[in-house]
Amino acid sequence: MPEAPVRVPHPLRAEALRGFPPLAGAAVLLLFGAVLPASADAWQGDWAATADHLHDALVIALPFAAAAGCWQGGRERRRRTEELWGTAVRAPLTRLLVSALPVALWVAVGHLLAVALTTLTTWPYVRGDHPHLSPVPGDTAALMAATLLGHVVGRAASTPLAAPLLGAAGYVVLGTAGYQDAVSPLDPARPAVNGFWPVWWQPLAMAAWTLGLAFALTLAYAARRRATALVPLAVALAAALLLSTGSGPWRPDPLAHRQVCDTSTTPAVCVNARYSGMLPQVRAALSGVTGKLRGVRNLPVRWSDRGTEPRADEAALPMLTPFGWYVVRGRLMKPEQYAWEAVAALRGDCGEEPERVLPADDAVQAYLAPNPQQRNFDADDAKGDAARRAHLRASQAARAKLAGMDEQRRRTWLSAYFAARAACDAEGVPAL
Repeated sequence: MPEAPVRVPHPLRAEALRGFPPLAGAAVLLLFGAVLPASADAWQGDWAATADHLHDALVIALPFAAAAGCWQGGRERRRRTEELWGTAVRAPLTRLLVSALPVALWVAVGHLLAVALTTLTTWPYVRGDHPHLSPVPGDTAALMAATLLGHVVGRAASTPLAAPLLGAAGYVVLGTAGYQDAVSPLDPARPAVNGFWPVWWQPLAMAAWTLGLAFALTLAYAARRRATALVPLAVALAAALLLSTGSGPWRPDPLAHRQVCDTSTTPAVCVNARYSGMLPQVRAALSGVTGKLRGVRNLPVRWSDRGTEPRADEAALPMLTPFGWYVVRGRLMKPEQYAWEAVAALRGDCGEEPERVLPADDAVQAYLAPNPQQRNFDADDAKGDAARRAHLRASQAARAKLAGMDEQRRRTWLSAYFAARAACDAEGVPAL
């Protein structure tokens, strides 16, 4: 009975499962794990910030991937087996790809695992919006392309320091390219712009640009017919032209310009639609203010969170972003401070104020939402010079007078106060 033929494992499989490639993938995952947790307060609970931080980490990950590919490319030189490999039956391009592709694939796996883990860690804390995964294909392709480019450099360079030198040079190039207007559309690590996302074809074009360039260099270096490098080079140039012309591969996030409002209060409370789930916490933080303003006239129609100058009938709500200050992992951390800043916005911006209206402003602020640090400020004024002590006495008297009014009189006074402040009429501010 003839013996069954022995199956010889494919060399690509052996390269992929042993040696340096799996370590490169693990190192990429650890690299993202070292970079992202340090800023977790700024992105956990915010899908847009999560995507931005993942993309911005490419400025470190791409040079690392290039250095990993370069290290693998110089393997035969370190082992002193170049001449032995030169006698192999396989073509030079086949030998190169069998060595380079496993590293590129493992680098991609490490990146995708980092994306998956980061997504899972932000999921429990989100308060609106949806995951932004559109940049991921282009970013993964760029990491694979950097690995292939690094591999070719590792094979061509004769110095054992090629890998660290390439990584350092890549970091410097990417660090400066994003600020060059002519280059930034082609920069795979271009810093993310808050409120803008790539159009559907941008990741595909970026993948064609980076991978096309990498395969063109690979074919030019190792193919028997180097003219075949013109095909991926043409694809890369076409993608570069597409990325650099027209109206651009970026579109504004429609949610960034929408408001979600609670109109049961006066003023109404509106937050950016990307964080619609934060509205109950914001409303609760301002409930003490809106309760005291019930029945008061001449107020702004709403607090808005637009990220730009408020409209004529609005007051600017303290911004919830960037996360890490007011909002950490989906929770409003400083409701008293938040309410204090929201009340300050009700007065509007009328420039430099005359001395006579300052006690009235201070009394309104103290009545509606006092500064959490007011006691410390008062203690400092009490230890100051005569002018500061006089200002403190006037402010304390105004606070006491406003707080001691009956409700009807106080509503009338506040209505006159907000009417004067809306018109920036300092002379019309009623005295206390």
